Amino acid sequence: MDISRLMGFDPLLRNLHHILEATDDNTTGNKSNNSGPSRAYVRDARAMAATPADVKEYPNSYVFIVDMPGLKSGDIKVQVEDDNVLVISGERNREEEKEGVKYVRMERRIGKFMRKFALPENANTDKITAICQDGVLTVTVEKLPPPEPKKPKTIQVQVA
Repeated sequence: MDISRLMGFDPLLRNLHHILEATDDNTTGNKSNNSGPSRAYVRDARAMAATPADVKEYPNSYVFIVDMPGLKSGDIKVQVEDDNVLVISGERNREEEKEGVKYVRMERRIGKFMRKFALPENANTDKITAICQDGVLTVTVEKLPPPEPKKPKTIQVQVA
């Protein structure tokens, strides 16, 4: 299995720069182009681009590794859509501000995050596990066993 097929949504990421530029034009007052991407599409594209992931293929499984520092397992959602699309999503919220405290610098990312992966045909969507440990989410998708080769069918010849 070519691992690049797992990244089936790469065209979305490749075109992200163009989409974001078009969205920036729309937010600066140029409303003449209504044929651009929807706001939800751009939000999802930004969330996907800001959520890096590693994908490994083992003989019996595919493993998706995503850094999720500071998130609890309840803040992360792992789903399968359309029978073959693995979706990892969630939201990182800003800490409650205490009185008298103000941010001098804010660099840690907050907000929604999401990644989608097109699963190959041999992925067993009934056998998926997700473990979040030390800020790293590891999703394991087991592979289906290869189909057994078809044996020739023998037909009994009868005497007429």
